[in-house]
Amino acid sequence: MMEITPEIKDKLEKIQAKYSAIGEDFNAYLDGLLYADSVTYWDYIEVDTLLSLQKPRTKFPDEVVFIMYHQITELYFKLSLREFDQISACENLTGAFFLDRVTRINRYFGALTHSFEIMIDGMEREQFLKFRMSLLPASGFQSAQYRKIEISSTDFLRLVHKDVRANYTGEESISELFEHIYWKEGATEIASGKKTLTLVEFEERYRDQFIALGEKKRTSNLWQCYLRLSKEDQQNPDIIAALKQNDINVNVNWPLAHYKSAVRYLHTGKTDVAATGGTNWQKYLPPRFQKRIFYPTLWSEQEQEEWGKSWVDEVMKGE
Repeated sequence: MMEITPEIKDKLEKIQAKYSAIGEDFNAYLDGLLYADSVTYWDYIEVDTLLSLQKPRTKFPDEVVFIMYHQITELYFKLSLREFDQISACENLTGAFFLDRVTRINRYFGALTHSFEIMIDGMEREQFLKFRMSLLPASGFQSAQYRKIEISSTDFLRLVHKDVRANYTGEESISELFEHIYWKEGATEIASGKKTLTLVEFEERYRDQFIALGEKKRTSNLWQCYLRLSKEDQQNPDIIAALKQNDINVNVNWPLAHYKSAVRYLHTGKTDVAATGGTNWQKYLPPRFQKRIFYPTLWSEQEQEEWGKSWVDEVMKGE
């Protein structure tokens, strides 16, 4: 028989106190532990369910690559949003906590950006150009989690299209600012200027969520959380570098990875193939056209003026 050592007795007493404090029967929980099955990796990770979530619409093998990479992307976005929420919910926010969580977000985006070669070189162009037609009007443009990352990062005014941003102070209602959010221009028909079905359906599904999140994040987006830090922490070069890396990851590296992929599959030399949602990828993706900068006061005027240029030159070298 196992000896009830002082250490085991102490743990049992602590567990009993835990359940007694919430009015629960300690013996019932011991019975539950006794009869419970052991946890297996495949059940805990839901491997069978996970592997059943790829449902291609055609018989082209590379469509599965397309589906799975986008699913991986959405999982990384979910991880990122958890970190944003931890920062905004922290009542006694410290520089160390802030830096650790922003570094996590940067790590997720770094993994995504570096792995995007799976999309750029991992599919046969002929297959892609065929199976993509079965996806209309769906588009990666419709990633709601990515939009929520943008809203969670900065003041909503920074997401207003640069051509009209000067007309607003940022104090307006989020619903008013939302009508001029930068990405709407990327989902208008190139010829007519009308909203694509991609945009219409996206707004119908998520508009209210985006506006509600924008109002919630007025005082708790990443930039506002940074401003809550002590002056010493705000001047910490590691924290500043982490924020700048976040800016680059979301507003330069990630769009450029998509741009490189679009050039690979949609650029023909004479005329470009339209994206599945009719999005104007030629003007929507390059950072130099959008000049979307989350934390402009952390960048010099020259860096802002040449936003994305050096990265474009580097990433597109040899294309």
